Amino acid sequence: MLTGWKLALSKLFIIPQRYVLAVMGLLAIANAYTMRVCLNLAITQMVKKNVAVEGDEHYDPNACPDLNIVANATSPVLAYYRADDAVLFEWSEATQGLILGSFYYGYVLTHIPGGMLAERFGGKWVLGLGLLSTAICTFITPITVKMGGATALFILRVLEGLGEGPTMPGLMAMLSKWAPKAERARFGAIVFGGAQIGNIAGSYLSGLIMHEGSWENVFYMFGGLGFLWFLFWTVLCYSTPNTHPYISDEEKKFLNQNVDALIHSKKQALDPIPWKGLLRSVPLWALIIAGIGHDWGYFTMVTDLPKYMTDVLKFNIKSTGILSALPYVAMWIASFFFGLVCDFCIKRGYHSIQNARKIYTTIAATGPGICIILASYSGCDTTLAVFWFVFAMTLMGAYYSGMKINPLDISPNYAGTTTAMVNGIAAISGIVSPYLIGLLTPESTLKQWRVAFWVCLGVLVVTNVVYLMFAKGEQLWWDDVRKHGYPANWKHGPLPSRTVDSEEQKEKTDDKDVK
Repeated sequence: MLTGWKLALSKLFIIPQRYVLAVMGLLAIANAYTMRVCLNLAITQMVKKNVAVEGDEHYDPNACPDLNIVANATSPVLAYYRADDAVLFEWSEATQGLILGSFYYGYVLTHIPGGMLAERFGGKWVLGLGLLSTAICTFITPITVKMGGATALFILRVLEGLGEGPTMPGLMAMLSKWAPKAERARFGAIVFGGAQIGNIAGSYLSGLIMHEGSWENVFYMFGGLGFLWFLFWTVLCYSTPNTHPYISDEEKKFLNQNVDALIHSKKQALDPIPWKGLLRSVPLWALIIAGIGHDWGYFTMVTDLPKYMTDVLKFNIKSTGILSALPYVAMWIASFFFGLVCDFCIKRGYHSIQNARKIYTTIAATGPGICIILASYSGCDTTLAVFWFVFAMTLMGAYYSGMKINPLDISPNYAGTTTAMVNGIAAISGIVSPYLIGLLTPESTLKQWRVAFWVCLGVLVVTNVVYLMFAKGEQLWWDDVRKHGYPANWKHGPLPSRTVDSEEQKEKTDDKDVK
């Protein structure tokens, strides 16, 4: 029973504690994404730009006109107008690609360990301390890069990735203890919307900040917001309802009666993770390959779209921030639309769950790939180019109704582990794609970017074909071998398991002893 100050605190909250967690989870993902993407726009103002004129080796006759360039009265060479005296660096496109991808070197390493720690010790501190470390790294970015240059920034971004890796596994571990089955869709809509909110805020606010001031302020602001979030997270959120100090008795009782993870927490004897089954599962690897393709397209948009808008389309930084945010607004809205259509069609029997995953994954893969090609062939028609980029991300909103939730179909018992595998391995695209784009666009010309976009389309199509061939929409045998048994061609020995019967017998014996 609640007493004293705990009862007083519980009455201060108008909404239930599980929705306090959902809102804080939304802000957690939003903070994670703003700190991840703010460099993508800031780097366009951190690097010194050399403007080529006619007759130069790297002069591009097809370059778009730049309304932000003004003539220098004492020199025939054009110079970029800048409203501040921020420090600039001379980094090649390849170096910039390495820096932009460095975050994911750390990110891919801590996905699975983060999920395992969260399941064992609770998600509150795994998630909280991870994002706190990212906030610290973000805040000290300006002084770090000024002291150590590209190398120091590369290392710092790797450390940021290490901190952010456990974000999604840690949050999923907490939601499994807080989200009743009947409210799970609501929780997903609230929490996972943070990703697009982070992309929108990171792009839009970065553009505004750098339009009025220097790039350093971007890192100070988003790092500071990360500190502020951590303070509220520490006070308001707890790993389980039963460890929450001021949750109401009514809500705690409701959750213990309606959340499966709490109902079975004492009696449930989970088998060890069936690694032999997972690693030999063709549908799981098809899902991972599809994840690689999706992340390649997504990271191309998230990481390199600001550079394309600045270097090729010649938008000023304020316009780049606004227009870089617009595609994510479209993706966020479209994700709800695709989700409603998908659920409606499944309920009416228009298609199976397996076909639904394939249909919406295909929309989210090939559609955006075609759109970015059309954007590159729009040339200097900035309105048409922006339209195609926005439409590309609109179609990518189908991703959440496709492969994003496929782990829940094929492996409901080990969805955390399979999600960590898919997200962690697929994030390798975040390492490869920015560096490859840097190599393909050494002078950042329209023709060079067109080649990079064709490569992106090729990756999206090939990985999607693999998914169409091998994806499944039902529980796989290794997720519950007692229910499904072993396949006829299985020759790799039994999967590890706990002797549930002996565990239950032990409980009965203990009960008799007590009586």
